[in-house]
Amino acid sequence: MALTKADIINDVMNENGYSRHQATDTVETLLELIKKTLGSGEDVLVSGFGKFCVKSKKERRGRNPSTGGDMMLKARKVVTFTCSGILRDKINGVG
Repeated sequence: MALTKADIINDVMNENGYSRHQATDTVETLLELIKKTLGSGEDVLVSGFGKFCVKSKKERRGRNPSTGGDMMLKARKVVTFTCSGILRDKINGVG
């Protein structure tokens, strides 16, 4: 089961003694700040967690999976995430 925004809000509320409104505002502000920064093309680095990067993909030829025909995929930007060594070790049970 995935961790949802509602789960994060509940955890922030319980861990910090915030009201539901305060916890919701805190989480929403953080997410909006991250979205705004990524939207402007800047990276977001959270020490001990990882780095969100905006990468540009060039136009390329692809295949329509339903028809099998060739098509051109437009140039676009994507967000990638690279986890920190600390997070990687925690996931792998090291240390």
